[in-house]
Amino acid sequence: MSARGHAEHAPVGGGLFTPVTFFCVVLMILAAAVLAVRFVHGLGAVTHLSDGYPWGIWVVADVVIGSALACGGFAVAALVYIFNKGEYHPLIRPALLASLLGYTLAGVGVLFDLGRYWNFYHIFLPGYASPNSVMFEVAVCISLYIVVLWIEFSPAVLEKFGLADAKKKLMGMMYLFIGLGMVLPMMHQSSLGSLLIVFGHQIHPLWQTMLLPLIYLMTAVLIGYAIVLFESCVAAAGYRRSIEVHLLNPLAKVMLGVLAAYLVIRFGDLVVRGALGSAFAANLQAFFFWLETLCFAAPFYLLGSEAKRRKPANLFLGGLYLLLGGILLRLNSFLIGYMPGENWSYFPSTGELVVTLGVFALKILAYIVITRRFPVLPREARATAH
Repeated sequence: MSARGHAEHAPVGGGLFTPVTFFCVVLMILAAAVLAVRFVHGLGAVTHLSDGYPWGIWVVADVVIGSALACGGFAVAALVYIFNKGEYHPLIRPALLASLLGYTLAGVGVLFDLGRYWNFYHIFLPGYASPNSVMFEVAVCISLYIVVLWIEFSPAVLEKFGLADAKKKLMGMMYLFIGLGMVLPMMHQSSLGSLLIVFGHQIHPLWQTMLLPLIYLMTAVLIGYAIVLFESCVAAAGYRRSIEVHLLNPLAKVMLGVLAAYLVIRFGDLVVRGALGSAFAANLQAFFFWLETLCFAAPFYLLGSEAKRRKPANLFLGGLYLLLGGILLRLNSFLIGYMPGENWSYFPSTGELVVTLGVFALKILAYIVITRRFPVLPREARATAH
């Protein structure tokens, strides 16, 4: 590794058929069966969606949460290319892989929830463009970002097939795509918060605020750091590699700084709006608000000191709790805190849950296959695959 933190990458190698990959394939087959029924007989055949709840777990989990879980590439790239922290460079390629898988599957997941899915291409036709629509901006930005992510990750593919000249030419233009890779996530992650503002009084006061764009953007960055901690620890355990504590330790420190700023803004906003009292009501929304807050606070206990950040178990748990906090924020604001009226209720059907699990299983399977066959993880941390 050079002084700037650049490292060679190499495939992990090893067999692809394991208990984990087998379980993922089973979930994917079940999800495919449910989706076959959905596309033939419509949403009503497999979901609990209604006029009161036109969006359910597919949109929230696969798109809103899925895209946030895919912000690792954006968060790490910001450190390397904007704040000039070259020591984090070895983390970029694994984070990019997780990002492109997450965003690609989020884009595909949108089709599951579209009533007239056969018209999905209309979003790309100028005649159907609606520049004043938040949903239009989110759709266009995510679509463009998926393309950018695949271009940013393509050097790993070119390395795999020995196309050094093509890689060199691409790297000469990569700064353009890196710039887009910074701007596009900031736009659509903040706009997911703007989307909730449009709902007005239908969103519970604990989550309805004009600061939602900032809240969603900050938590997307936090989730990006958390997913790097989480996936680095899981990959190290799964591939029997050493955990890069020397990189994850300072990354966790940066994460805690952003988290502290987020919590100050979050609770400051509640106090200024006079909405904090709603957190002490005896209802489901208050319970999930404090559960969300507890998950956001836990990393300070687990990672608050240098000694604690040197422990891989603390890095894993700190990342996991922060992931749960970001997931709960999105579940709370889009579903639990959504109040369409007393006559409406929603809980995901078995089919919806199976499809959601199948999508995440596909991401895990793809991550395993690509890291085993393509140069994604740093060579110097490589161990013999089992």
